[in-house]
Amino acid sequence: MKIEENIRIDKWLWAVRLYKTRSLATAACKNNQIAVNNVFVKPSRTLQIGDEILVKKPPFPRTYKVLGLLAQRESAKVVVDFVEDITPAEEIAKWETAKLVKPVFRERGLGRPTKKDRREMVEFGYL
Repeated sequence: MKIEENIRIDKWLWAVRLYKTRSLATAACKNNQIAVNNVFVKPSRTLQIGDEILVKKPPFPRTYKVLGLLAQRESAKVVVDFVEDITPAEEIAKWETAKLVKPVFRERGLGRPTKKDRREMVEFGYL
């Protein structure tokens, strides 16, 4: 396990498995999807322990706290010691309720509903 004192944010995001590749983490920083302490940052920004990172990644933005500076990608069990998810519970609850809502819109002229369509309507409580 390689721990450094100064580490770039794109490298850290990749090492703690928030992004699959370092280039994806770099692109997220360039597209103003990563904020450190409520300031959008470039990929070369160095991190410090205790920083709060906002990651605007679908389906909803998440907030993390830096517990350690990891330089190389490690297993998911080890990563838990270096990052803490501090996303507010109401944000997670909003996402959970949004997942349950299903649209019941049907275009006119599509003909009779299929068996699958009817099952979805019954499950939703439409019929």
